[in-house]
Amino acid sequence: MSTDKGIEIETHPFEPFIPENAKILIMGTFPPQPKRWAMEFYYPNRTNDFWFMMGLIFLRDKDALYDRSTKLFRLDKIKQLLNTKGIALNDTGHSVRRLMGNASDKYLEIVEPVDLKSLLAKMPDCQTLATTGEKAADTLALLTESVAPKMGEMTVSPSGLEIWRMPSTSRAYPLSLEKKSAYYEKMFHHTGII
Repeated sequence: MSTDKGIEIETHPFEPFIPENAKILIMGTFPPQPKRWAMEFYYPNRTNDFWFMMGLIFLRDKDALYDRSTKLFRLDKIKQLLNTKGIALNDTGHSVRRLMGNASDKYLEIVEPVDLKSLLAKMPDCQTLATTGEKAADTLALLTESVAPKMGEMTVSPSGLEIWRMPSTSRAYPLSLEKKSAYYEKMFHHTGII
């Protein structure tokens, strides 16, 4: 879709992933362009640490959710893990403009944020939200009328939701996989998932 700025508006390509027992909703900003995907699901980019980190945290093997021979993520194992642990996924941007034609949050304009109220209505047991980066944290703060917490910390929204701001899982974020994993593991312990 073309706009007055001459930049295409993209609508989110994935449905929210909501396990029946969802206890936490993890939210990024928006997926990269399809040419960067190694699967049609959240955090599809091989150069993003999210699934390597989840493998390390829950299965003690960073490659547990990735097949090095095919260079594809193991989507069946990913969904099984998320369903077992009650981890829901969606992004804070429903529709966006890529101002520089790349996946960088710095050059991503959120045209329409996610409808958080209707999303949370599908997850009655979810009282914890976590963002994977600064732009997602700032967007979620606006949606929940709260203040974005500092990286690795939590705040409580006026409606009582626990909101965590986690480090970005992009490899562009200067933190090792092990250090990123430690932040997320602390949050998962706090929420009782581990």
